Amino acid sequence: MSAAGRESGARRAIRSMFADAGVRGWLHVADVHRPTARVTVDPDEPVPVGSVYKLPLMAAFCRLADSGAIDPLLRVTLGPDDRMPGPTGLSILRDPVTVSLRDLVVLMMSVSDNTAADAVLRRVGTAAVDELCREVGMPDTRILGGAATTFERMISETGTESLSAAIKRLADNDASVPAGVYDPLSKASTTPSDMARLLRAIWTDGAASAESCAFMRETMGRQAWSHRLASGFPYDDVTVSGKTGTFGSMRHEAGVVELADGGTYTAVVFTQAARADSKLPRADAVIGAAARAAVEELRGNEGT
Repeated sequence: MSAAGRESGARRAIRSMFADAGVRGWLHVADVHRPTARVTVDPDEPVPVGSVYKLPLMAAFCRLADSGAIDPLLRVTLGPDDRMPGPTGLSILRDPVTVSLRDLVVLMMSVSDNTAADAVLRRVGTAAVDELCREVGMPDTRILGGAATTFERMISETGTESLSAAIKRLADNDASVPAGVYDPLSKASTTPSDMARLLRAIWTDGAASAESCAFMRETMGRQAWSHRLASGFPYDDVTVSGKTGTFGSMRHEAGVVELADGGTYTAVVFTQAARADSKLPRADAVIGAAARAAVEELRGNEGT
């Protein structure tokens, strides 16, 4: 059987995995050192990405730090009025906190801290993120105003008066989803292909200076969550670095899988569940399972 036929078979198997988990899926998994060796499922379709936008934001921050346009050690004080809604990090604190910009980046990546990300975005600016995306080759990525814009649009599109009410509205399986809620043009959005390019650039020192890329790799390796991409690689000798994103019924992760023998793979999996429940373990787990199936397919094709 040809390599193209085997890849087609892998796509069919992965689509079946998505269907069994009750999700629509988008996927791009590739060898970091041979990016044409890849397994994909609808990789060029933009979707809202939730907190995955923090990945290009981190890269833009590092580029500005490299050029001296921003001081990563600048200390920022965030009070109660600066808090963004979120379940982790500074977002759940009550009192003023002073922290460096660089540590805000670590917080926004390791525990997906929305307050930290908003503070970083205010200083980096969307123009710098857009420039990074153009230079890395990410034509379908836009972050707009990050989480702040996404939350504002959610409230408007659901016709509610608060974020909590909007989230409750989207979590109602007995109600239809308001038009526009999952429109990628109005929210932070990207494609699996775009994210794969950025991840490869970070892992090959092409997204910023070598020192900054090492910082980004280390920071992504500290992500606290292991229920999505990492669940497909539950071994001590496998390193999984990533950034999750959640938006309504959508669950995502963009990351890199490094195997004990040196094999390194970018793995981007986006999903949208048929149900809106906040807890759908199978929808989370299929992200890791699909990525593993793709990695195994690529390893099986090596040398062909």
